[in-house]
Amino acid sequence: MHIPDNYLSVSTCAVLTAATVPVWYRSIKTVVRDFPQERFSALGVAAACSFLAMMFNIPLPGGTTGHAVGGTVLAILLGPQAACVALTIALAIQALLFGDGGIIAFGANCFNLAFVCPFAGYYVYRALQRFSKNALVNVAVSSFVGLNLAALTTAIQFGIQPALFTDANGQALYCPYGLSVAVPAMMIGHLTLFGLAEAVFSVAVFAFIRQSAPHFSPEFANLTPETADVADSATQSNAEAPQVATRSSRFLPVYLMLALLIVLSPLGLLAEGTAWGEWGADEIAATQAAADGPELGYTPSGLTDGFAWNAPVPDYSLAESAPGLPDWAAYVLSAIIGTALSVVLAKLSYLFVAAKRSA
Repeated sequence: MHIPDNYLSVSTCAVLTAATVPVWYRSIKTVVRDFPQERFSALGVAAACSFLAMMFNIPLPGGTTGHAVGGTVLAILLGPQAACVALTIALAIQALLFGDGGIIAFGANCFNLAFVCPFAGYYVYRALQRFSKNALVNVAVSSFVGLNLAALTTAIQFGIQPALFTDANGQALYCPYGLSVAVPAMMIGHLTLFGLAEAVFSVAVFAFIRQSAPHFSPEFANLTPETADVADSATQSNAEAPQVATRSSRFLPVYLMLALLIVLSPLGLLAEGTAWGEWGADEIAATQAAADGPELGYTPSGLTDGFAWNAPVPDYSLAESAPGLPDWAAYVLSAIIGTALSVVLAKLSYLFVAAKRSA
């Protein structure tokens, strides 16, 4: 669901970026106002969690792939504004370092994945909580809805391009597939396998945090009796321990969760093919709108003449800098780098906030 550069016109990207700016502003303002120091560690963990989730590519019959995002569960655990900031950090690392998602299209990707996905999923979850107290079911349903609404907005952005931007020969300048193709192509995968993966991932993260690290999230302020006993004993022991030890013990389970995701990340290499709408300029002419359909037969000029970003670690591969490194090892190393950068950027953001508060 990462839109590469040159699949949307510059004007489309500008409009979507402008629409995302007030969301960023409000989200950052909320985080600055409400997050104490220890919660910025949670922000880094959230960014890393989403970054790692998006490395687990899932194949779909027909040669396309997709992945979970984790936007809704992060919004439920930390609030939609914090989730927006965390997802923006993850998307920035992916685009700048790994070439996953465009630079010009960064605002569009944030609109879909850092705004629509977490905010929509969060409010669906809150609505479901009024009718059912089965939190795991509510997490699953809201995560499925949040991801699919983000996929739908992405499909619409792809699909309007050939209607708005063509060359003198009537060929599309950017994404060549209209709404009648883009919407079904995107939604079939997300309404089935990818949506299911998002629901399973979100429920697993939610259940793990609730059981192992309830203090990670304000969502668990009102705990069940069983969890409350664990939390009370943890609070009591933490009160007797130094502040540093308190933070370490509080976040140790989630750090172990990230370590497990890093170790398992090479599973994402098992999926062959390219996500729909993420073809390179050198392969789009041979793509098919449907598995049994004809090839496109041309490369839109916007893709050949547009902006190009040379990512330092393209496609999470170190083939250029370390040609002898196995693919799985490079993927693990990329996962470690992305996770570390997520935590570091969250820490740097806290230093900025602390300086602003003391000014």
